[in-house]
Amino acid sequence: MFKGKLMKICYYATLILVTFAAPVFATVTVSSPANGAEVASPFALSANAASCSSQNTSAMGYSLDNSSDTTIVKGASVQAQVVSATGAHTLHVKAWGDAGSACVTDVAITVEASAASALIPSDAIGVGNLQIMSNWIAQHDTAAAGSSSGVTSLANSPSRTGNARKFVSNYTYYGNQRFDVSFGDDTASTNFLYDAWVYLPYPSTSIANLEMDMNQVMPDGQTVIFGFQCDGWSGTWDYTANTGTPEKPIDTWLHSKARCNARQWSTNTWHHVQVKYSRDDSGNVTYQSVWLDGAESVLNATVRSAFALGWAPTLLTNFQVDGSLSTSGTATAYLDDLTIYRW
Repeated sequence: MFKGKLMKICYYATLILVTFAAPVFATVTVSSPANGAEVASPFALSANAASCSSQNTSAMGYSLDNSSDTTIVKGASVQAQVVSATGAHTLHVKAWGDAGSACVTDVAITVEASAASALIPSDAIGVGNLQIMSNWIAQHDTAAAGSSSGVTSLANSPSRTGNARKFVSNYTYYGNQRFDVSFGDDTASTNFLYDAWVYLPYPSTSIANLEMDMNQVMPDGQTVIFGFQCDGWSGTWDYTANTGTPEKPIDTWLHSKARCNARQWSTNTWHHVQVKYSRDDSGNVTYQSVWLDGAESVLNATVRSAFALGWAPTLLTNFQVDGSLSTSGTATAYLDDLTIYRW
């Protein structure tokens, strides 16, 4: 009798120990991409983790392969567009509890080349995250009507990388506000791919044009202007040409047949813009193609675009927001994951 009671006590004690020693730990749930999936860069990541090791989730993040560069977001879910090189990779999706616990789910993926990325040679020079550079400046475009002013700053929301750049432009009578940054010095490269993500918060009706340019000083000292914009007035992708001479330039916008109107872009979402162009030694520029959210529009337009500006050697990119109202207004746009490849 005593023995039976002892066994029963031990049995229940064991149950209690098992109950407290082996809690059920929640895992990171990855909705997309699926394990073993073939994806194109950038690919959508969607994951959540209500808890991690019985702790409330305070933050989530992700990284690729053995990289120590982890993108972290606050909260118990993560929605992101992830850029990756082609080939087989392991995506690490992570969660952290509010008392220090860590959980991770690994997802095996194969990244296939996108149409634009496939055009970049392996020896190309890529300068990424240009939006986080500290030397961005704002100035009114004096070639435009009206007046404008603007401020720019880093923002972690909305953002794809955790460090987007926010541009706020105030204008009167169609004023245009230009933001630019110098990011290097290379007079030799003749091929370029502009690669950026643009976010327009609701509403976007105050934006007439979105301009995304690049300038390069050539070995002869002349500056090539690669001017490119989404024109809300004509509803086309436009590019610039010098219809004068380098010494007496006439900077002219020309309409392509490819359709684009930023006011018709979906708001509160990220849009992928890629533009490929090249130049010859005389400063003749060929605008080859533009991709918007992966859809290619072939341009194949060659124009003269050399300007005798007397600049020192530099590579420079502009992001310009043009106002659409004849009275006054404010326009806001975000730029993230800005990379320019050259070869």
